[in-house]
Amino acid sequence: MAFSAKDHTFVVCAYKESPFLEECIRSLKKQTVPTRILMATSTDNGHIRAMAEKYGIPLQVNPGDGGIANDWNFAYRCAGTELVTLAHQDDRYQPEYVADMLARVNRAKRPLVYFADYYELRNGRVVEKSTMLRIKRLMLLPIRPRGLQGLRLAKRLILAFGNPVACWSVTYVRRNLPETVFESQFRSNLDWEEWEKLSRQKGAFVYSPRPTTCHRVHEGSETSQTIREGNIRAKEDYAMFLKFWPKWFAGFLMHFYIKGEKLNEASHK
Repeated sequence: MAFSAKDHTFVVCAYKESPFLEECIRSLKKQTVPTRILMATSTDNGHIRAMAEKYGIPLQVNPGDGGIANDWNFAYRCAGTELVTLAHQDDRYQPEYVADMLARVNRAKRPLVYFADYYELRNGRVVEKSTMLRIKRLMLLPIRPRGLQGLRLAKRLILAFGNPVACWSVTYVRRNLPETVFESQFRSNLDWEEWEKLSRQKGAFVYSPRPTTCHRVHEGSETSQTIREGNIRAKEDYAMFLKFWPKWFAGFLMHFYIKGEKLNEASHK
C-alpha cells in the first residue's frame, strides 16, 4: 500500500531559544504537499510556546530525562504516523521535500529510511558546493542507483569511512524499524551508530541526490560544539570505525578524519 501525505508527520525538535526556529517552521508550512506538523521539547520555555501558538502547532513536552537520544526518541513516538521526519530547528526544508520523499519511498522495496542531499546555510547564504559537500556526495555514490539501495554491502560501504547521512533530512519508515530507534550513549555519533545497525537489516536506504534541505552551519550548533570538544568526538569516531575495520586501519582513518573535522571547524569562523 502506497504512503500518502496523511501518513507523514514533521516533528520539530525544539531546544532552548533558537533564533532559527521560526524559519524552520515556515519552511515546513510551505511544503508543496502539506503534512502534519508537531513540536517536541525537553526545554519548555516562552519562546517555544510562542512559536507553537503563532503557527498552530501542537506542542509535546518530554516529561523524562533529556539528552539527544531521549529527546529524539520522544519526538519520534509523538508522531503517531508511519512516516516521521525529526525536523532540526536550525535547518530549512525545501518546498518539495515531502513530495520527493513520498515518491522515492513508494518506489522502494521495504524502505527503512529516506534521506537526501543538502545545501549549507552559512551566514544566511546558501552554499551549494563545498569541500565537505563534495566528499559526502562521493561517499554516497554506492547507493545512488536505486537498485543498490537495499544491498547490505552498499549500505555499509557508505558508512565505513564516515557518516555522510544528513540526519536532519531523514524520514523514518516506522513499520520497518524497531520501536526505540536511538539507544546510543554517544553525543555526536548516535545517528551514525543507528545507521550502522540499520545497515545490517533487510531493507533499503532510500537516498535522494536532490538537495531537499538546507543545513545551517554555525558556531552554536551541536556539531560545532562536539568538534571543539575534540576528545569526545575523536573517541566516538574511533569507536564507529571499529565497527567496520580492524584497529590498525581504524587508526589510519582517524588521522585523516581529524584533519577533516579541523577543516570543518575552521570554515565556521
